[in-house]
Amino acid sequence: MSATAPPPREVLPWNRFGDATRELAQMVADSGWLPELVVAVARGGLVPAGSVAYALGVKAMGTMNVEFYTDVEQTLAEPQVLPPLLDTSVLAGAKVLVVDDVADSGRTLEMVMRLLRTGSPTPGGPASQHLPAQARSAVLYTKPRSVIEPDYTWRRTDRWISFPWSALPPVTAGPDAANARNTEA
Repeated sequence: MSATAPPPREVLPWNRFGDATRELAQMVADSGWLPELVVAVARGGLVPAGSVAYALGVKAMGTMNVEFYTDVEQTLAEPQVLPPLLDTSVLAGAKVLVVDDVADSGRTLEMVMRLLRTGSPTPGGPASQHLPAQARSAVLYTKPRSVIEPDYTWRRTDRWISFPWSALPPVTAGPDAANARNTEA
C-alpha cells in the first residue's frame, strides 16, 4: 500500500513575505484610497496587517479576534468573534482597511466586514449608529471559493497555504523548563 501524498501547498516564505505585503500596500496606495486605521483579523492577519500599516504609513491599528479554522480544512460552524472586542464605536467616520492573511471560504472576512459596516456580525442583525464611513479589505491570498471578493488581493490560489508564522507547530516547554520549575519550588 502506498501512503496518500499530502495535497500541494502554496508556500510563502519569510524572505518573500516583505515583498508580498509591500506589493499589497502598493495596490492600496495606487487605488488612491488611503486608510486612517488598519484592523488586523487575528490571528492570521496580525503579521500582514502590521507590515501593510507600516508600508502605508498608518499608525492607528486595531484587532478583531476571530476563530473559524480549527485545523487544516476544519472549521467551526460559523466564525466567532472572541474577546477582547474592538470598540467599533470609535471608528465612526473613519476609513478602515481590514487585513487578513487569506480569504479562504471568505466567511471570516465577510463577517468582519459586515460587523464594521453595519455593527452586526449576522445578516439582518441590529445595526450600530457608530460605523466607519468606509471599510475595505486586503488579503495576501484569495481562493476561488471565497464568498467575498476582497478589495485588494496579492495572489490567488486554490491550494492550502503555508504561511511563515504558522508553518511550524506551537512551541512547548522543553525538559529544561520542567527541571527549572522543580528547582524553584
